[in-house]
Amino acid sequence: MSSDSPTYSLILQSLAEKAPVKMNTIQKTEAAFKELKVVLRKLEADINKSLSQVDKRIAVSYHERGPFDIEFRIYDDILIFSMHSNVYTFDDSHHVNKSSYVKQQPFNAYCGMISIYNFLTDSFQYKRGNDLGLLIARIFINQENHFFVEGKRHLGIDFNDFDNDLIDSPRLTAIVEAAILHCLNFDIQTPPFDKVGAISVQEVMEKELATVVSTGKRLGFKFQSESDGVS
Repeated sequence: MSSDSPTYSLILQSLAEKAPVKMNTIQKTEAAFKELKVVLRKLEADINKSLSQVDKRIAVSYHERGPFDIEFRIYDDILIFSMHSNVYTFDDSHHVNKSSYVKQQPFNAYCGMISIYNFLTDSFQYKRGNDLGLLIARIFINQENHFFVEGKRHLGIDFNDFDNDLIDSPRLTAIVEAAILHCLNFDIQTPPFDKVGAISVQEVMEKELATVVSTGKRLGFKFQSESDGVS
């Protein structure tokens, strides 16, 4: 490829414009994830202290599963906070691309992402590999520390001012508390009897029955297409 070709010039232009934006975005997302760890550790200590006088069997725990994953156990629920290493943009029809903030500077739409998943504690404790988790929220953060949340119910409503809202410790605390409350208010429901289906003899012989049947907040039969889906 000739260094003076139009294509070569476009390559240099694209790298010069996009690469710094993506690097800055990842740095801001990493900083937010680091602060999220501080928020969760403090919340762990505060909740355990408050509940110690109520019932010592009720406890929460914080555990880092790796550099990009945090496990936060809340009695019979687990929240997994997972930071993605890539930078994302949005479909043209997404509300982010319709904001004046992004129209004035399209690179403001480049975001890092932290996902929040909800699992049952027993799924991990008893190694039930067939059990399902539920994505309840995604936090998007750009290079200017602006953020918004896509999520279940209030998570997708209360944190949706991308033009003005900045990610910081108080906002992260509010997001985490909203995610915890959503999980606590979202109890396991048994599926209709005729939806459970059949189990083979081989499955029962190879595994404990409890590990064969998928379990989740909706027990899987409608789990991946919730009617109160991400807004």
